[in-house]
Amino acid sequence: MTMISERSAPAGAELAGGAAFAPAPPSAKAAPAPPSAARRGASPAPGRAPREARPRRDLRRAVLRALSVAACVGLWQWASMTRADLGVVTFLNVPAPTDVLVAARELFASPKLWQHLGNSVFRVLAGFAAAGATGVVLGLLIGRSRLAEDTLLPPLEILRPIPGVAWLPLAILMFPSAELSMIFITYMGALFPILIATIHGVGALDPRLIASSRSLGARPFRLFLEVVLPGALPSIVTGMSIGMGTSWFCLVTAEMIGGQYGIGYFTWESYNLQRYPDIVLGMLLIGLLGMLSSALVLRAGAWLTPWQQPQEKGR
Repeated sequence: MTMISERSAPAGAELAGGAAFAPAPPSAKAAPAPPSAARRGASPAPGRAPREARPRRDLRRAVLRALSVAACVGLWQWASMTRADLGVVTFLNVPAPTDVLVAARELFASPKLWQHLGNSVFRVLAGFAAAGATGVVLGLLIGRSRLAEDTLLPPLEILRPIPGVAWLPLAILMFPSAELSMIFITYMGALFPILIATIHGVGALDPRLIASSRSLGARPFRLFLEVVLPGALPSIVTGMSIGMGTSWFCLVTAEMIGGQYGIGYFTWESYNLQRYPDIVLGMLLIGLLGMLSSALVLRAGAWLTPWQQPQEKGR
């Protein structure tokens, strides 16, 4: 027994009182810390703030954004009140925010406000919906088919740089009604951002993902529907957000064609009648509506792509 114990003792072990210090049994090893303790001492994942810090951080960001807008409005008020002349830019005839506020109060008290808003929103949404369907389908085809790229992309690239105002005479000649002409102008404004974003989204897909799907027996239609479309969806959402903004951008051009209602028409009519506060009011309404609708598109896109987590930004 003595020989066995001596043989089992590690080499170089010192003896104390004739016994070797054997390594501690597994049961004597330190037990791991309980999960609750580990959680309490764990640091947050890189790039993510602790949960309790997020509301404070979001509030701080909201206050900072509100202050930036307030600073711009204050600078505008100062420049208009002092008739600032900066050489290239002059504020001699630019209405102050207080004048625009008076014009807004009058417009909001008028029954025409909802007619203006309703007509403009309908034209933009109709053009945007048609552009979204066309741009996504053409973008997926061009992105996946060399034949479609060679036959469809060259004429589309020729049409892409043409601004909305240049489409105005042709839209009047092409469509039997002014309403369809206005929807067409907003359609052309949204089409190309959605189309180009979809093409780039399809082109950025990992070829190994396509090859793996094919090796698992995915047929072309299911590959298109379940691999290509979800993979390109984040880029499509970005293009739709930009396309929504350009639809509102083309609204003034569209509503120059005719009609009696619409925010773009209200802005253009105010210019012709030299109602300067109303011009700025119409511009601000278009900007606010465009910002809100683009934010809704991004929110819908985030709901459709839950796997696409935004990166935390540094200071």
